[in-house]
Amino acid sequence: MKKSRFTESQIIAALKSHESGKRAEDICREMSINKQTFYNWKKKYGGMDTGQLKRLKELEDENRKLKNMYVELVFDHQTLKYIVEKKL
Repeated sequence: MKKSRFTESQIIAALKSHESGKRAEDICREMSINKQTFYNWKKKYGGMDTGQLKRLKELEDENRKLKNMYVELVFDHQTLKYIVEKKL
């Protein structure tokens, strides 16, 4: 996944300025981003503060690690199953 050139606090600040009445077009022009990027941020981070965003990042990281562990276990299981079937 491509790393954003904006920090989470910058994204939250942009969304908060939009909530306070600033036009999305103006924010996009100031930050040199596409309008779709702004609305993707709004969809993902809308209504969050920095504490909630930090917790979301931690949970996403933990979820990624758990998925990797699951893939490794499935691979090990399939390998062992193959070995047992060959010996019988």
